[in-house]
Amino acid sequence: MPNLKDIRIRINSVKTTRQVTSAMKMVSAAKFKKAQDDISHIRPYVDRLAGIIFDLSQSLDEGVEFEWSSQRDPEKVLLVVVSSNRGLCGAFNSNVIKETEKVIRTKFAQQFKQGTLDIFAIGKQAQKLLKSHGYPVTKDFNDLYSHLTFEAVKDIAKEVMDAFQNGTYDNIVLIYNEFKNAAVQIVRSYQFLPLQLPEINEDYTSEVDYIIEPDNVSFIKKVIPNALQTMFYRVILESMASEHGARMTSMHKATDNATEMLSDLQLAYNKARQGAITTEILEIVGGAEALKK
Repeated sequence: MPNLKDIRIRINSVKTTRQVTSAMKMVSAAKFKKAQDDISHIRPYVDRLAGIIFDLSQSLDEGVEFEWSSQRDPEKVLLVVVSSNRGLCGAFNSNVIKETEKVIRTKFAQQFKQGTLDIFAIGKQAQKLLKSHGYPVTKDFNDLYSHLTFEAVKDIAKEVMDAFQNGTYDNIVLIYNEFKNAAVQIVRSYQFLPLQLPEINEDYTSEVDYIIEPDNVSFIKKVIPNALQTMFYRVILESMASEHGARMTSMHKATDNATEMLSDLQLAYNKARQGAITTEILEIVGGAEALKK
């Protein structure tokens, strides 16, 4: 049975840990509120923008194809894996890595074997975990979170889009955590490029009567690059909100566990202290009896 000194050291250690986890929970809660607001603002915009592109694509003549939607044999593939820079957020990062391994195993096993699969990591945790699992991380963008703005994300999106446009990659997939609520994140693998436009349906009628100048084809060609950059930005914001929600939940559980452990340690300390006092009393009584005899 541990002595009183050992128990006191453990109690002080758990108290310190509880203070840290509680502080991290409050910091994440403050950041989570802003990230949640950003997501609620950008989702309707991106969804509506995608809806306009899909609506207008139905009015095009059959056979019209855009460079961003041109289907090619996926000889060279790029995976963009989005994680966090820091840990202590539960299974947030490990789930992304598991999904990456699943995508490679089920869709791009041949490209991985041939060495024609590259991975861009956004977040130090993805870079570290992927390298430890033996996957090639061609490039990282770990500094993005220190100055997360649309312009910074736009530069990364443009680099990825240029790589598709010039034929460096035939297929680009984004793997990230989609935000649902503070306790739940859904891992997504989303084909970023080529853009998947719906098949033309002659019976399709749009709910909105768009007035486009000069014509639909010119408009879509102009809008698609901006839409892709905005979609990429949304993915980063989804991951950010998911990260703060996961860390807040994880630190909340850690704080509760530390409180429960403190209660158990305090009980053990009281029992050990009571046992030590009882032993001392018995020794005193025994010594007094020995003197009488």
